Amino acid sequence: MTNEEMMSRLYERMAAEQQKYKEWLLGQPPNVILDNACKFTVREDIVMEMEGLELTDAQTAALLRSRTPLADVYRAWERTETHHMDDVRDVIEARADTVIRAEKEKGQREER
Repeated sequence: MTNEEMMSRLYERMAAEQQKYKEWLLGQPPNVILDNACKFTVREDIVMEMEGLELTDAQTAALLRSRTPLADVYRAWERTETHHMDDVRDVIEARADTVIRAEKEKGQREER
């Protein structure tokens, strides 16, 4: 089997795994859905990334050996330190600075 065929098989398995999770999630009460919203979104991102990702034959084969490759990747992601909150903080600060700058410029124009 070529790498392209293996990647396609892996993508299809992960997409099917996500679809099954989505169906389960939609059958849950609203509080469970909200509690799992981030997990669902990250899993969606993983599947989306798989569409264009190019793994080596060995990497693809390793993931294909799992019964639940998407859940495995998600668990690995969960244990990984990300910069998400730093990014959120940076955006908040940048937005505040933009508003301050705009208000200052507006005030200067009105003084003229």
